[in-house]
Amino acid sequence: MNDELMVKRLGALAHPVRLAIVRALVRTGPAGLPAGKLGESLGIAPSALTFHLQKLAHVGLVSSRREGQFMIYTAAFSDLLDLADGLVGACCADTPEACGPRCPSARR
Repeated sequence: MNDELMVKRLGALAHPVRLAIVRALVRTGPAGLPAGKLGESLGIAPSALTFHLQKLAHVGLVSSRREGQFMIYTAAFSDLLDLADGLVGACCADTPEACGPRCPSARR
């Protein structure tokens, strides 16, 4: 992932409502949630929810699909994992000791 995209994604997550949305969608899993249920569970008004979901979708951290009359939103797990890996994935490049016991290389 290039640095520009990483900065945009981190910027999108830097808002507490958008972070809460992503966390709720991650907990839900790949099935996702209808927008109404997502907004209800987080106490977010529909217009505000739409605004925040658009920001997250624009940077590729959530996706949507239509099921009948509902829009179902899901976390973009692969892109979220790429973001995390872009932040800490190189910590063990030279040696697993560089980042301690949580280093992915140390668990192998």
